[in-house]
Amino acid sequence: MPANPPSLHLNAFIYPAGHHEAAWRHPLSQPERIFDADYYHQIAQTAEAAHFDAIFFADGPVLHSGPQHSTAGRLEPISLLTSIAGATSRIGLIATASTTYYEPYNLARLFSTLDHLSKGRAGWNIVTTAHDAAAENFGLSGHPDPALRYDRAREFVDATLRLWDSWEDDALVLDRANGVYADAEKIHRAEFVGKHLQVRGAFTAPRTAQGHPVLVQAGASNDGRAFAAQYAEAIFTAHQTLEHGRAFYSDIKSRAAALGRNPDHVVVLPGLSPFIADTETAATELEREFDELTVPAFGIAQLQALTAVDLSTYELDAPLPVNVFGDSGDVTDNQRSRAQVVAGIVTREQPTLRQLLHRLAGARGHRVFAGTPEQVADTIEEWFTTGAADGFNVMPPYYPGGLEVFTEHVVPILQRRGLFRTEYTGTTLRDHLGLPRPDSRFSDPATESHAS
Repeated sequence: MPANPPSLHLNAFIYPAGHHEAAWRHPLSQPERIFDADYYHQIAQTAEAAHFDAIFFADGPVLHSGPQHSTAGRLEPISLLTSIAGATSRIGLIATASTTYYEPYNLARLFSTLDHLSKGRAGWNIVTTAHDAAAENFGLSGHPDPALRYDRAREFVDATLRLWDSWEDDALVLDRANGVYADAEKIHRAEFVGKHLQVRGAFTAPRTAQGHPVLVQAGASNDGRAFAAQYAEAIFTAHQTLEHGRAFYSDIKSRAAALGRNPDHVVVLPGLSPFIADTETAATELEREFDELTVPAFGIAQLQALTAVDLSTYELDAPLPVNVFGDSGDVTDNQRSRAQVVAGIVTREQPTLRQLLHRLAGARGHRVFAGTPEQVADTIEEWFTTGAADGFNVMPPYYPGGLEVFTEHVVPILQRRGLFRTEYTGTTLRDHLGLPRPDSRFSDPATESHAS
């Protein structure tokens, strides 16, 4: 069982040079290192020294548009986290992987291996992939629609969980005297048959120290919320206002409870991208420095891809019509939730197109905050104590220094306020998040489908 961790949770969301789209151009960043394992070891060790719950990598099986103006390249995250596992000892390791472009058996093996090698620190951020271009990388004529992707995702997770549970906890016998390595009666075939997937099993490895990797989900669409309420143990989300954060938090906890789940075992983590300096003026000036390095044509292309709205007729420094993103056009369900965030910014703030591009450059719709360490700690505390978050995905605008500033100046304030741990009290990611170790579904003596 978890060892009573503090309630506030912090993840370091790693984006190569930083979460601001122009971070790679700023002298505080180190874009020349983003394909170097030591760079990520350094970031992970910084987060671990501050007792963060986990580090997290987003990913997709496609080269994102705009490599001329952005750090578009990525390393494969599960392999990268396996490398990081050897350079750390406690911090959780969460990777994104697609249920649309993997098969359950090979993905189950990848994450199980990471979980074993890290002694129970792995987490899987479950995505269905929103990028149409991904289909072309897998020889497909088109990207499946959202309903079909989520239907397949449910089958995918069910099959994967059956594989991870394949070995009962006491299946490994290691009886040298009698020559019995494992009790075959306690190793089960998955025998999963669905509309989209069929997986026989059994699996190739026992359950891990934390039972199986933590299930994570990111998405605020209706399909995404329903999926998260059913499966997710941690949820990454994007909100601009405290009001919207509270509404999402209440909705997702209620949905989980309605499905018979303990809502305390669904950890909600909005994104927060902080520009931090000794004074609010200096923090705002730092944000301005980054914004001035953006390339408007790149930002417009990203915004049009997100919202399916033609922006060619709008002047950069003219106010945008309030309803320009009110109906986000022909976008996927995953995109629609983020497009609604954009529509909310335009409605509330009535920015020019240039101002909107700057708002989104910071963290692609996640909340950007410029202020002193005390002010950053204040906003974290307010969201945590008023029912908008169980913690945060910290999204530094630049790496590695943006995380170092946060851990050196914000974390001690949170610790002094009694909001965040001063040491790890457990060894697995489940321990850090306050999640129970799940029982194997095959522990029931009535279970059939033995491997032998």
